[in-house]
Amino acid sequence: MAQRLQLSEREITVWYRAVLGLFFASGLVTAALLTRLPDVAHGLGLSSGPMGMLLLGMTLGSFTAVSFSGAAVAKFGSRTCIAAAYAVTIVGMVLIGVGVHLSSFPLVLVGLIFQGLSSAISNVASNVQGVSNERALGRYVTPIMHGFFSIGTVVGAAIGTLDTALGVPFMVHMFYFAAAVAFIVFFSLRKCHSESYGQDDTRALATVGTYRVRDAWRDKHTLLIGLFVMGMALAEGSANDWVALALTHDYGTSSSVGSAGYFTFVAAMMVGRLAGTAFLNRYGRVKVLRVTCTLALGGLTLFIFAPNVPLGFVGLLIWGLGASLGFPTGMSAASDNPLKSAVRVSVVSTIGYAAFLGGPPLLGLLGEHFGIRNGLLAVLIFVAVSLYLTRYLEPRKKPAVYTESLPVIRDIRTQD
Repeated sequence: MAQRLQLSEREITVWYRAVLGLFFASGLVTAALLTRLPDVAHGLGLSSGPMGMLLLGMTLGSFTAVSFSGAAVAKFGSRTCIAAAYAVTIVGMVLIGVGVHLSSFPLVLVGLIFQGLSSAISNVASNVQGVSNERALGRYVTPIMHGFFSIGTVVGAAIGTLDTALGVPFMVHMFYFAAAVAFIVFFSLRKCHSESYGQDDTRALATVGTYRVRDAWRDKHTLLIGLFVMGMALAEGSANDWVALALTHDYGTSSSVGSAGYFTFVAAMMVGRLAGTAFLNRYGRVKVLRVTCTLALGGLTLFIFAPNVPLGFVGLLIWGLGASLGFPTGMSAASDNPLKSAVRVSVVSTIGYAAFLGGPPLLGLLGEHFGIRNGLLAVLIFVAVSLYLTRYLEPRKKPAVYTESLPVIRDIRTQD
């Protein structure tokens, strides 16, 4: 039986802060591992090729998840999926830490599979929560939400860089990150609400057959947005996985410099997302995204061909700024139609996270033969495609929900 639930402006704002907490926790999970990938490679005695194959464990988990993540959110709701996924994430982080300590390739592989599986589901569900809360707030905020993911990666990268410099054992590093993530997610979920806000209950839509997950996969406009997000997710994911190793292997720097390079990239992402929202609201998606995609192309090119480390860091800075708005703005574009929003967002985010987690490990195979930086040339092609596809992110008409004022009380329907 459906019942009426009224949310005040304060409750919607608290919900918004809770969603920010979920994105922040996701950033911590990402940085906990990626900022110390050189330690994983050293602990297991792996070069870039075998490391790429190891990271395929995350790919395996994520691609297993993408086959059912949208349907899972539709059936069980985003909050349930987030809780279950993060429980698996914590187990995966512990297994990775223990596996590196024991120099156990199989144990690390299992942990990566768990982390890939859980990350794909939790991120899809978090994006459904995010766009629902965005409609409740009445203004564009998804870049800020993803900015808090970047803040999480910056904080995690800073701690990881410090841990590397201090010689903190990798297992200890993963254990206390896992505890922090569990704490943040538990308290954030208590303040989240159903994605049914604004007549957008995914479970109800799937039940009555109005617009289902399989319909979104056949929707040309949804898939074009997904392809745009794929290129930008690959631009972000390839940096997360390979910047530290590219600096240590190709540039010949130390592990600390490699961690600092990753920190530079995620800091630029954070600044771009937090500052870019105002530009999106003022100039519109297409104009802003054409600029940022061009910056991503230029920064990535500079990083690949830079003759020295300082220029490489400049490339990382530009690359991070350019890649910052693509993914979250794609989520907003997928949610333009409130009645189809949750289903379309689940599909687009599924495509994006598949590229984010699945593409970079395959670059390791190119890196084994041509060097990591040369392998990144493949990413340039996908970013160029995303630049071309920006035209499809312009809303056909501005959604009525995005208004200058916010009503004090809004009505939503939830199911018992």
